[in-house]
Amino acid sequence: MSYEKVVQAAEIVVGTKQTLKALEDKQVKELIVAEDADPRVLQKVITLADRQEVPTIKVDSMKKLGKACGIDVSAATVAIKK
Repeated sequence: MSYEKVVQAAEIVVGTKQTLKALEDKQVKELIVAEDADPRVLQKVITLADRQEVPTIKVDSMKKLGKACGIDVSAATVAIKK
């Protein structure tokens, strides 16, 4: 279900650094996080999303998340923009 959301989203931001920047700019409607990503990598993003009350959805695989974004590499986080 969450992978489909990524595929159908009009505008997404892929990757932890870009997601963090989008969160800081308050442009994120929803956050998708891969459970198999390193928790230290995700900590800042999840904390900021919680602070801004951005809904966070967890998916099981970085590889599948990257594929849903249309990229050939894994993705730890994806932000769906407002």
